[in-house]
Amino acid sequence: MEWLETFWSTYNTLILSIGINSLLALSIALTLSCGLLSLANAAFMGIGAYAAATLTMQFNCPFELALILSILTPVCVALLIGLPTLRLSGVYLAMATLGFGEVLRVVIMNIDFIGGPMGLNGIPNLTSFWHVLAALLLVVYLLWRLKASKVGRAFVAIREDEVAAKLMGIPVMQFKLLAFSLGAGIAGLAGGLNAHFTYTIGPNSYAFENAVEILTMAVFGGANSLLGPILGGTLLTLLPEVLRGLKEYRLAVNGLVLILVVLYLPNGLWSGKSRRIKKSMTSVQG
Repeated sequence: MEWLETFWSTYNTLILSIGINSLLALSIALTLSCGLLSLANAAFMGIGAYAAATLTMQFNCPFELALILSILTPVCVALLIGLPTLRLSGVYLAMATLGFGEVLRVVIMNIDFIGGPMGLNGIPNLTSFWHVLAALLLVVYLLWRLKASKVGRAFVAIREDEVAAKLMGIPVMQFKLLAFSLGAGIAGLAGGLNAHFTYTIGPNSYAFENAVEILTMAVFGGANSLLGPILGGTLLTLLPEVLRGLKEYRLAVNGLVLILVVLYLPNGLWSGKSRRIKKSMTSVQG
């Protein structure tokens, strides 16, 4: 239909951005579910984007295979850096993962094979609406199953009280590493999809500001549920467009909305009902 084609040609970039930002918000929500305050998801997104773009541009790799490798590559990196960094917690973990992101950005800027500081340009436009929708539905389904499983209950137990979880026999480090690497894989998938509809990527596209933005989307929507991060990713993608007419006041209004949500809805716009720690530990042990 003509009206549908007109709508898609006008808003296709916005719609794809909503889906990819929802994936990114889900990736950080997964790590937060295990009590990990990580700021590395922007870096993992960059690893996935560069891996997928390099494979399709330099090696003529099929797009679907490139997407699979955009998941596996950041997962492998997360396993490597997770072993030393996940011994930290709270703000120290955030600083360590932020440092990893900055080191990675500098390394990418000095590799000419992947464009150096100029990044990669002319990436083939292979991402379609159905790719993003299928990825989002698959991730939501897998996280829903994970949340209802013994692993998901172990994540909640560790987040609520790590010492008590250890006393109950839960292998805390293994579960932390699992949450960290799974979140990295989802962020890498989002990066691979994003690279193939924006045509160009660069090292500055995955810097500190992007890491904070990903965290904000999850917290804004509500990181304790599956719908919350999707809601946060959607609204924070639409909000700048809705406020575009305010011109120089746009950023101020955007910030004011975020402040009001943090003050009056500390659990986000859509906070899922969290289970009690005692029930979670009993389920894991049993």
